[in-house]
Amino acid sequence: MALTLEQYATYLDTRRDLSWPAPAVAERPKAKPHLVPLPGVRAVLWNVYGTLLAVAGGELYFEHPQKFVMDVALDKTIHEFKMWASMTRKPGQPADYLRRVYADLLTEQRMVPGGNEKYPEIISERLWEGFIKKLLQKDYKFDAGFYGSLNEFSRKVAYFFHASLQTPVAYPGAADALRHVRGNVRAQGLLADGQAFTLMQLQRGLEQQGGPANLGELFDPALCILSHEVKGRKPSERLFRQALSALSERGIEAGEVLHVGSRLPQDIAPARKLGMKTGLFAGDKTSLQASAAELKDAATRLDVMLTELSQIADLVGCSGRTGGCSFSTLRSAALTP
Repeated sequence: MALTLEQYATYLDTRRDLSWPAPAVAERPKAKPHLVPLPGVRAVLWNVYGTLLAVAGGELYFEHPQKFVMDVALDKTIHEFKMWASMTRKPGQPADYLRRVYADLLTEQRMVPGGNEKYPEIISERLWEGFIKKLLQKDYKFDAGFYGSLNEFSRKVAYFFHASLQTPVAYPGAADALRHVRGNVRAQGLLADGQAFTLMQLQRGLEQQGGPANLGELFDPALCILSHEVKGRKPSERLFRQALSALSERGIEAGEVLHVGSRLPQDIAPARKLGMKTGLFAGDKTSLQASAAELKDAATRLDVMLTELSQIADLVGCSGRTGGCSFSTLRSAALTP
């Protein structure tokens, strides 16, 4: 029986012949938290990359800005899946050829009409499926018994390639923060740019902070809204409206929702526009996208700012308690260069 994506990732962990990029290390910005209790919050929706998961560059890359890193990832993918024999033989290194084909496939996806969607998402597994179909025309073969069907195989290739570009790791306190929210508000979900492998990466990152992490227990599956499924990436309102629709079915209105993200234009602005409460995670200089001017702008003004994920306990789940939940002193949110 073919391996699931999670089983495949576990299998890769056992491979001593493979090396991965060093995990991202958070670099704290000069920021002061702005923490006030939000007793009316009944649901919390989290961004993933740059908020719960740290990655180099602060967001999921499709093309690495450093050519050397990109070439290494492409070359590893070619060799891992034995693609070279079915690739067009042209002068130069295998990665040079694949980089050009990959860039063309990226362009194709970006140019696909998105209807009314202003911010269409790239679907990584579909991109790789397009490349594999080109190889299949030249007698390429893969082990379906191990990898699964074409779309399952494409998903595993996408995971391998992205793992070769960036190694995600959960931010300190992420697991405890999610457990606190789950135990103290009615609903918890994800509202994020993400691919088919994102939930698995999140689960693995949380497990490194203290044992098995069952995402089904932490999050309501219907509230895990990811861009690859919605086919629109932030700041697309499509993600936010789908989340609000699912919450409305549970009797939760926009004003009772806190969205936590690390980017004012992509996370805070659309959430605020649709009536949600907003929380900025300013715990990593790499992922933080916020300026002093944006903090003062009415369109991107936030309700709270966290510099550590553990501070979520100061915001939600404290209503009616007589002890055990200390509120930080209210301070004006501030970011300095």
